Amino acid sequence: MAEPVTGPHTGRARLLIVLVPYAWLLLFFLAPFLIVVKMSLSETAIAMPPYTPVFEGFSRIGDFLSQLSFDNFTALTEDPLYIDSYLSSLKIAAISTLLLLLIGYPMALAMARARSDLRPALVMMVILPFWTSFLIRVYAWIGILKPEGLLTLLLQHLHILGPDQQVHIYQTPIAVYIGIVYSYLPFMVLPLYSALEKLDGTLLEAASDLGCPPLKAFWRITFPLSLPGVLAGAMICFIPITGEFVIPDLLGGADTLMIGKTLWTEFFGNRDWPLSSAVAVVLLILLVVPIALFQNMQSRVGGVEK
Repeated sequence: MAEPVTGPHTGRARLLIVLVPYAWLLLFFLAPFLIVVKMSLSETAIAMPPYTPVFEGFSRIGDFLSQLSFDNFTALTEDPLYIDSYLSSLKIAAISTLLLLLIGYPMALAMARARSDLRPALVMMVILPFWTSFLIRVYAWIGILKPEGLLTLLLQHLHILGPDQQVHIYQTPIAVYIGIVYSYLPFMVLPLYSALEKLDGTLLEAASDLGCPPLKAFWRITFPLSLPGVLAGAMICFIPITGEFVIPDLLGGADTLMIGKTLWTEFFGNRDWPLSSAVAVVLLILLVVPIALFQNMQSRVGGVEK
């Protein structure tokens, strides 16, 4: 058996491989986030850009720190609009993630238990919507859900609705849930399918031979072993849904309150960059908590498997 090649060049190559993703995160995540944090600690001004102070170099760090203002974060706690936006976003994201799990798990399980020659085609059907623009797919639901849309015409054709009756789903929370579940379903199905495909079928056969009913075998064997996929799919869906803007803006009405719409209004409508930056910082902090919990649970699952 050949021994692995080691040397200074190998060490440098490994260091480069490790540094590349960290450099990417530093450049495209940490640096923009620090700019947003700086704006959140600034004050609104009639200027371009519409905030002060502006960091002008290391020689003025003392002046910069002395001018920082936490009034924007205080305003978030004083105005119920922002608190209601955060709570509504978390509620919609939690309900949508649960609906995605209830719909996506049977789909992923059916895909995992299909014949091996059919699985690539089934996976392709799941990812097929990604070939179409996200915005176009959301706009398509407007034509389906509006009162004179395709859904109303279909129900009238089936004589479920009368000629003068219409379905009033458009610009309601139900339309938002429909759009979110449709748009994010592949993000739930694919991690679940990846976990379920690796499941050892002999475990279920052994449970059946020992007299275990199929439903009990599912809850005692299949579901626990698929928990990594469940957690991954839930986090992949919950985090972006919390900050979703396009779907509630196009399909939801004025009563659909989400932090993404509030953030857009403050940034582009009111041009209050410091306040909108504070909203974004708090939103990121709220999303870091489930990410940390997910990583903790993943590490526990990995430790148990070892």
